[in-house]
Amino acid sequence: MKEITLETKIADLLNDYNGMQDILIEINPKFEKLNNPVLRRTLAKIAGVKQAAVVGGMDPMDLLNQLRIAVGQDPVSVQGKKEVVTVLERPSWTFAEPKAILKADEILDREKNPLAEASKVLKQFKKGDILGIISDFRPEPLIEAFEKSGYTVYCQSKGDDRFVTYVKQ
Repeated sequence: MKEITLETKIADLLNDYNGMQDILIEINPKFEKLNNPVLRRTLAKIAGVKQAAVVGGMDPMDLLNQLRIAVGQDPVSVQGKKEVVTVLERPSWTFAEPKAILKADEILDREKNPLAEASKVLKQFKKGDILGIISDFRPEPLIEAFEKSGYTVYCQSKGDDRFVTYVKQ
């Protein structure tokens, strides 16, 4: 089997290792969302271990090593690998009323893809319009996908496992 790294896609873990879904859920109950077939078919293909850790509110190296140990790989040294997280001040543009708001959890419950649904909405927006996405996890794979597509993105924790992600056209 391939070595598990921070970049290893969750879909690859699920395909390569029997029982990996149960292992992930045991490590962090937030990964129960992997029971959703749409999430497994879509976001799991673009989210790596590092992004999954952020979604789960975990240190990426901690998740990586728990996964490596679970499949019989040696843990990697975390010394010097702590990531520095910069907390950005909330940008002024996020105080404007979003043109539309999507609830990622409800989209997943309907077995739809939040990235595809948000992309459809954004295609109808004019420059400067803002989309708000509410979720019970930090949607790191969505954030990275929007940033790669040239959108301006800011994610704010609202506490109690609630996040609002602002995406500006």
